[in-house]
Amino acid sequence: MEILTGENNKTLRQKSLPVKHINAEVRSLIEQMKEVIRQNNGVGLAAIQIGEPTRIIICEIDDKFYTFINPEIIKFFPETSVIEEGCLSLPNIYGEVERPKKITLKAINFDGKKVKMKAFGLLARVIQHELDHLDGVLFIDKAKKITKQTRKTAAL
Repeated sequence: MEILTGENNKTLRQKSLPVKHINAEVRSLIEQMKEVIRQNNGVGLAAIQIGEPTRIIICEIDDKFYTFINPEIIKFFPETSVIEEGCLSLPNIYGEVERPKKITLKAINFDGKKVKMKAFGLLARVIQHELDHLDGVLFIDKAKKITKQTRKTAAL
């Protein structure tokens, strides 16, 4: 499964559609996304990045996987931070992005259960980055000081 790349990629710029039913097909997609994230040393992935315009994101932080189906941020806390981000869909491009340090999220998990949680730090940042993908927004649309360079660090 290939990761779509390029800031002008029409698929990456489209809005993803809500998941209506969590079934074997959706769970299979999530398992494929987990493989893609591991193979590419990522910390987050939106389904649209592999060409599936559905509202699913996954994150892997400290060896823990998070799956969010139809995620929605219901609260942004006021304190922000500026951190350099990268993206699997924009290889070797980095930029400083200001985002809230803490959010409250509601979604459906892999098991089909509704979840509501507060996220902070890296997890909050990755969730916000991936949710942007679901709306056709790339981090470079928000970034300052964009640079191109080759590195071996994790990308969102």
